[in-house]
Amino acid sequence: MATTVPSRGGVPAPRTAGTPRSSVKRERLATGRRSAGALHETLGWLRAVLDRPLTSYHLVLASVSLLLVLGLMMVLSASSVSAYLNEGDSYYYVKRQAIFLVAGLVAAVVIARLPLGTLRMLGWAGVGLAAVLLTLTYTGLGKTINGNRNWLYLGSESFSIQPAEFAKLAMIVWGADVLARKQRLLDQPKHLLVPYLPVCGLLILLVVFQGDAGTAVVMAGIVAGVLWIVGAPLRVLGALAGVGVLGVVGLFASSPNRMRRLAAFLDPTADLGGANDQSQAGMYAIASGGWWGVGLGASRQKWGSLPEAHTDFIFAVLGEEFGLFGSLVVLGLFLVLGYAGVRIATRSDEPFARYAAGGVTAWFMIQALINLAVVLRLVPIAGVPLPLVSYGGSALVANLLAVGVLLACARREPGARALLAQRPERHRPRVSTVVGSRGPR
Repeated sequence: MATTVPSRGGVPAPRTAGTPRSSVKRERLATGRRSAGALHETLGWLRAVLDRPLTSYHLVLASVSLLLVLGLMMVLSASSVSAYLNEGDSYYYVKRQAIFLVAGLVAAVVIARLPLGTLRMLGWAGVGLAAVLLTLTYTGLGKTINGNRNWLYLGSESFSIQPAEFAKLAMIVWGADVLARKQRLLDQPKHLLVPYLPVCGLLILLVVFQGDAGTAVVMAGIVAGVLWIVGAPLRVLGALAGVGVLGVVGLFASSPNRMRRLAAFLDPTADLGGANDQSQAGMYAIASGGWWGVGLGASRQKWGSLPEAHTDFIFAVLGEEFGLFGSLVVLGLFLVLGYAGVRIATRSDEPFARYAAGGVTAWFMIQALINLAVVLRLVPIAGVPLPLVSYGGSALVANLLAVGVLLACARREPGARALLAQRPERHRPRVSTVVGSRGPR
């Protein structure tokens, strides 16, 4: 039966009763069902991927690989001008970074395949070696750069290391072993804190007296992160936080240079040619990047306006050349790495793997957060590089060693351990012999 509806011109238009409205409703319901089904399938696929035994391992590999590639590319872009002016070779810094990258990757592969028992023993040797190397910086072998006596020259100026970077990893691995051995006694504060806190405190003090406050803050954050992962009571963490705040206040009060940085941070318009020069140039770089950036290699601030463009402030050059999009990609990669580290720590059934993975994750996340906060002018300048991205041989090798530890812990997840145990049998060649038979002719 046909009905009519009035049109705008007053002439009735024929319409089949109920057809348009019901069809629209059916189309909407069908569209909703298809959307819900697609969402359900996507979530199911994502859940299946995350449930795979080696997902944590692959997430670490993927995020670290992309950060390393991006870092090498940005070191080339950010350092080319200063390398040409200072060394006469635009590729000087990137070639050195590539050498350190190869060495670090080889070391990471070796570390990733070591048994956890071997890593635990290496942690004891590492913390002792770190203490010795940090002590040597107070001798004639130590050199002061930018007000910090945190470099150790071995033989010549071309071969130098920064012991504090390796002390971070040694502190994590050794601490994970100590706390794992005392697993059943960690509800008692004396067993929770001794000897872990005194040894870590000694390493931190050695760094503090070098004048490297930024690294000391990162190391203190690692200690707090490990204790939180272990399950330290809130009163213990609160007391340590109070001591840490007093220590930071003391660091600023005891250094005229840090006080100038703090005053410059509180007043962005003051001393634009001095204490505020680096922060101001970094903000100009990020602001000029816009949404998509000015293009790879087209940074203007790296032409002498931005100090430490390829080290501590490399994120500013990245933001200028790749814009907000590139900056968010870097943040996303660090979030993936952080998620993978937390996943490894929570899924591990061995205390050492849980504490070591948690410590390495805390290191990367805390240091990245401080670096980004400095570049974005959220905290005073601290002189902390961006992990896996900034130029620096000692920092890059130490970071890759830590990645090796994280991968070793990922291989010890229950599901991954069972899968890897089956692989040798699966790929072993089958040999069958029949006694007394010559086989087919």
